Amino acid sequence: MSTAAQTLPAGPQETFWRTLQTFSVTRVVIAMVLLVYLSINAKKGFWILEGFLYKETCGIYLVLAVLFTLLAGYCKRRFLLQTASQIATDITVISMLYVAAGGAKSGLAILYLFPLAGGAILAPLLLALFFVSIVTLVLLLESGYQLLKLADDASTSQVGLYGAAFFAAVYVINRLAARLIKQEKLALQRGQDLQVQEAINRLVIADTGDGILVVGRDSTVFTANPAAERMLGLAIADDQSCCKLTEIPSLMPIADAFFAWAGQPSNRVSTDADAPAFVVIKPGDELALQGTTTVWGGRRELAAHLKLRFATVSTTGLTTDRTVIFLQDVSEIENQAQQLKLASMGRLTASIAHEVRNPLSAISYAAALMGEETSNPAQARLVTIVGDNVTRLNRMIEDILKLSRRAQLHGEPVPLSPLLAGILEEFQETHGLKKGMLHLSRMEQYRVRFDPLHLREVIVNLLSNALRYASGRDGSIRLHLVQDAANRLELHVQDDGPMITQEVRAHLFEPFYTTSSKGTGLGLYVARELCLNNGAMLDYEYRVDPDRGFDEANGRFVITFAIPDSN
Repeated sequence: MSTAAQTLPAGPQETFWRTLQTFSVTRVVIAMVLLVYLSINAKKGFWILEGFLYKETCGIYLVLAVLFTLLAGYCKRRFLLQTASQIATDITVISMLYVAAGGAKSGLAILYLFPLAGGAILAPLLLALFFVSIVTLVLLLESGYQLLKLADDASTSQVGLYGAAFFAAVYVINRLAARLIKQEKLALQRGQDLQVQEAINRLVIADTGDGILVVGRDSTVFTANPAAERMLGLAIADDQSCCKLTEIPSLMPIADAFFAWAGQPSNRVSTDADAPAFVVIKPGDELALQGTTTVWGGRRELAAHLKLRFATVSTTGLTTDRTVIFLQDVSEIENQAQQLKLASMGRLTASIAHEVRNPLSAISYAAALMGEETSNPAQARLVTIVGDNVTRLNRMIEDILKLSRRAQLHGEPVPLSPLLAGILEEFQETHGLKKGMLHLSRMEQYRVRFDPLHLREVIVNLLSNALRYASGRDGSIRLHLVQDAANRLELHVQDDGPMITQEVRAHLFEPFYTTSSKGTGLGLYVARELCLNNGAMLDYEYRVDPDRGFDEANGRFVITFAIPDSN
């Protein structure tokens, strides 16, 4: 080699020491074989020179081999000196045995290949060629001595072939070893660069505010940055995959959005492929997440609205598929946008609400008097239009004024079952509904912390909305309580009318957004605000009810109470 092992980086240097240890262990095996082999053949009149202490020589060689092995294993210093001394010892012992056995005719010249090959691998090229030169000189001197003795079996050509073969083998082995060491140094350098780059990436990803998930084709989560762990309540180790999105009920909306994105055709329009998805998730275990996530801890929402963007990791030539999911919590952004929208559109209305109600009262009174006196159908229709619009404006003013009211939480939880029964009975009488149209499932004695007046307003709002689309048959409007995986109480308000589409659902709780010509666009917004003021949450969800005989998802409004209590 062109450089000694002491100047190599930590990786190649350790490789050299391991190779030297292997070389030393192999020497022990060869010494033992030589001792056994020569001892057996000596009894058969072997041709070793009489008087030569071959057993002692092989015994000393075995002892030195063991010492070299221990030295290479426990004293990793002066690598080149240890290597040179070991090879020199090998050449000396093999030369003694070679000469004592009669030179080339013994066939022991092949033993030189062991130390020479080791020198070609472990030593610089110049030192390895020096050892080959020594061996060649020994072979030539022994052959010359045999010629001087006029031995019949003396042959210089065989010795010359040995020398040439040793030179060629040492050069080739040295070059191959040099190339391997160069590749190992390059791999080590690339590995260090990769570690540095990974450390930088982890630092950048950990510091970003957006959540980042890396998932496989089957939605297995491989890694996530701290922001994503806080958003989703996950704890993912760096060296192992966590779980599948489909295995966590609260993360099913993300899994559905991921599979919907992954199932798009490869020739889809780039704008559609890059379009973000919006999902609403709830924590799977509120106790485990409370105080440990920015989504659930310290916020009044019991769910988070996330914006998802998907990106495929390019792995050309590899079968491994990875997808990066970027998560952005837009709940606060939406809340701020709604507050700004309400402030811009509602502040003026709220400021003149009291001034407007007096003229509205006069207009309503005048329209009522005109309706009593007129007998013309056309005029009666105009009076009805005036009355309807007066009612609508008055209801809008009432909704705006409700936003200023705050929950007065009681010290004791409120019994939910009798409260709901009273609200439904009053609603049925007020709207003249036939008995059985409103169905309230049998409930246990649940208690919740919710302002009764606010809960009444929320339920009446949801029932009015359901009444607009229900068929009117028995049980067409249903209310039932369920408990989710986190033991939280949910009140479902459902009708048998058509489900709300995804497009409408995205704007369902925005102020002043309505699909009805008679609506104000504030009812659902006010209902959600009242729920939030009471530590609860209102949302429109798509659920499957297998126990009720439904195999497909059905839409319903879901009120998630903050503190369920089943006393």
